[in-house]
Amino acid sequence: AAPGGRSALVLLVRRADGTPAALKIAPPPAEPERERAALAHWNGWGAVKPLEPDAELSGSGALLLERLHHEVSLRSLPEAKALLEAAGTLRRLWVEPPAGHPFETVAERTGRQAGAMRAAAEADPALAPLVEAALAARTNLVAASPELLLLHGNFRQSKVLAGERAPWLTVGPEPLVGERAYDLARLVRDRAEDLVASSGGGATARRRVKKLAESLEVDQARLLGWTLFRAVESGTRALTEGRRQMGEVNLEFAGWL
Repeated sequence: AAPGGRSALVLLVRRADGTPAALKIAPPPAEPERERAALAHWNGWGAVKPLEPDAELSGSGALLLERLHHEVSLRSLPEAKALLEAAGTLRRLWVEPPAGHPFETVAERTGRQAGAMRAAAEADPALAPLVEAALAARTNLVAASPELLLLHGNFRQSKVLAGERAPWLTVGPEPLVGERAYDLARLVRDRAEDLVASSGGGATARRRVKKLAESLEVDQARLLGWTLFRAVESGTRALTEGRRQMGEVNLEFAGWL
């Protein structure tokens, strides 16, 4: 299916009874079993719904999902409307994780990422000030996490598609457990390339932090801290992978914060 993600193959299929569906096939590094567990727990609440017989696919790296309108994401809407719809969708996902869940914590995931960020700063000392600021923010944030909720992990406008039983449903989670501010931080940075190209991008970014924090009742300082960390992490990772333009956009965004 195009447009689609970068870590899996999605095939538009029909079940034996003619019902349209989507078959997602992901490699082990994409952790499809964790995605399966999160989608099963949400059971269609704000997210694409897994279809039976899911048990037959368990362990295969394949997920059979309800068919959404893959060609229509929130990025097709004007920015203000898209952010409003995205916030409403994300709010539905923040629930208590299931007992005995397989998900890592925000502290564990960001701890792994911190090592790569330090390595990037050592390779390019110009990155050091932003990396140090981001790591300092992370240290303060993980020292006292206010909640442990199930999070999408990589939520942004392009991950929300039009559906039939609900106007908008999210796809492609990279689930983990932690605080809402971490999840919301990726949405703050959405369409960063448009902000960088505009004359008032910095002011717009800071207003977005304030507006989203207030609308979803998230602590603004914690949202700012996680937005900084995630922007720097994404920026340094993009540079390391040779995606220079995306890396520079994310680091410029981080500099505004």
